[in-house]
Amino acid sequence: MTHNKLITVLLIALLLASFGTIQSQSNPKREFRGAWIHVIGQSQYANMTAEEIKTYLTKSLDELQAQGLNAIIFQVRPCADALYMSDIEPWSRYLTGIQGEAPEHNFDPMEFMIRECHERSMEFHAWLNPYRVTASENDVLHSSHVYHDNKEWFVKYGKQIYFDPGVPASKNHIKKIVRDIVSRYDIDAIHMDDYFYPYPIAGQAFPDDISFLRYAKVQGFSSEQRDDWRRNNVNQLVKEIKETIVSVKPWVRFGISPFGIYRNAQSTPDKSGSKTNGLQNYDDLYADVKLWVEREWIDYNIPQIYWEIGHKAADYETLIKWWSRNNYGAHLYIGQDVGRTAKARDTKNPKRNQLTQKMELERSLPAVYGNCFWPAYALIKNTGSIGDSLKANYHKTPALIPPYLHMHHKQPKEIKDLKTSWTDRGYLLHWKRNGEVTKPENAQYFVVYRFRKNENKNLDDASKIVEITNKTSYTLPYNGGKEKFNYVVTSVDRFHNESKKGKQKTIKL
Repeated sequence: MTHNKLITVLLIALLLASFGTIQSQSNPKREFRGAWIHVIGQSQYANMTAEEIKTYLTKSLDELQAQGLNAIIFQVRPCADALYMSDIEPWSRYLTGIQGEAPEHNFDPMEFMIRECHERSMEFHAWLNPYRVTASENDVLHSSHVYHDNKEWFVKYGKQIYFDPGVPASKNHIKKIVRDIVSRYDIDAIHMDDYFYPYPIAGQAFPDDISFLRYAKVQGFSSEQRDDWRRNNVNQLVKEIKETIVSVKPWVRFGISPFGIYRNAQSTPDKSGSKTNGLQNYDDLYADVKLWVEREWIDYNIPQIYWEIGHKAADYETLIKWWSRNNYGAHLYIGQDVGRTAKARDTKNPKRNQLTQKMELERSLPAVYGNCFWPAYALIKNTGSIGDSLKANYHKTPALIPPYLHMHHKQPKEIKDLKTSWTDRGYLLHWKRNGEVTKPENAQYFVVYRFRKNENKNLDDASKIVEITNKTSYTLPYNGGKEKFNYVVTSVDRFHNESKKGKQKTIKL
C-alpha cells in the first residue's frame, strides 16, 4: 500500500469511528431508513390508470416520509422487463397487465418516483433483479423480449426461466441495462436483492451443463470446480456492474440485500460462519457477499435478517452481530421483516412485539448504520402499529443518510448569503448555493437547524433539525417577534458529507 493511500484509509477509519459514536445514540442524526416497494406479485398497478398510480404512489411516499424514512428502494426490473422507458426490454406486465404494453401517455414510473422522492429529500434506489425472466410457467414473453433471439442465454429451472449466469452474454446484457438506467436517470443507487443463482429446488440440479462445459475450462476451472465457477460468474457480474456505474456516474452507489445467512459455522472449516442452520449465500446461491464488501464492489450491504430474536435455526441477534463483525467497515444496514417483527413477542416483555428489541440492538452496534423495511406496503398499512411506533419513537427526529466516505470524504462548501425576507409566501429564511448543483461534490440539499437564544448550537443533535430540503429557502414559523432564535443552515453533497459549521442567522419570531 502506498503512503498516500494508507493516510486516506486511516483518515476514513477515524471518520467512521467518530460516526459510530453518533450512530449509537437513541435518536441518531445519521441513519439509513429505507423501505422496499416491490411490484412483482402486485396486481393493483395493472388495474389503475396512470393518474391513479401517481396518486397511489404519492400517498405512499407521504406516509413513508411521515414515518421518518429517507430512502426508497423501488423495483423497476422484476423479470427482465421495465417499469421505465426502455429501448432494451419491454414494459413490465406488472404495470399494465400485459408485457410490452405501454402505459397511458407512456407514463414512466421510475422518472415519477425519482422526482417525488427527491422532492421529499428521500433517496431513490433502482431495484433490479439480474437473472429472473419469468415468475411462473404461465408468463408470456413479449415478441420483443431478448429471450426469443438468444435462447442459448437462458435455462429453465423448475417452472421459471432464468438468464444462465455462466453465459458471458447474459452478464453483458445485464450490464447494458445498468448502463442505460444510470446514464439516463437521476438515481442515487442501483440495488439488487438476494436472487442470484436461484434458490435450490429439492431433487433438481441447476441445468448449466452446457455453459459449464463451454466456458469453465477456458476460464481456469476444472471439472470438479463447478461451485467455484458459479461463484466466479456472480463475482464477475457484481464487480463489472460496479465498474460500469463508476464509468458513467461515479457518485451513484451499488447496494445488495443478500439472504440473511452468509454461511453456517458447520459449513466452514474454521467455523467462521454464523451459529445458524439454514440456506447459505455462499454455498447455495453462489453469492460471496463478504468478498464483494471487502473489495468495495458494493457500497452498502443489507442482509435480510427477517427472522425473530430467539429463532432456533436463524436467530436475529446471532446474525446481526455476525454481520457487524464481518462487514469490513463498510455501510451495513439491516433488512427487517415488518410482518414477522409485528407477530414476534419481545423476549423480555411479551406484551409488545420485537420492534423495540431489534431497534435497540441495531443501534447498540456501531458497525450497523440503519435499517431497511420489508415490505413498504406493510409500513403504509401500519401493520402491528410499527409505522406509528417509528413515528413516535425510533424516527421521531429526522436523520441524514450516513456519508459514503470511501467514495468522497471532503466537506462541501458552506452556503452563501443567508438572509430573511417578508414575501407573499410568509417570512422566509433563504440562501444561495455555493457551486454548481451538477457537481456531486457540491451542495445537493440543505439542513436547517433551530436553537433558542442561549442554547448550545450542537449540530449533532437531530432534534434541532427542522427541515431537510433541496430548496434554498425555508418558511419560518412567525409568532409576532416575541422570541429570538438562532437558525443554522448547512449544505450536504451527493455523498451525504455535510459542511462543517453552516451559516447562522439570529431572528425574532
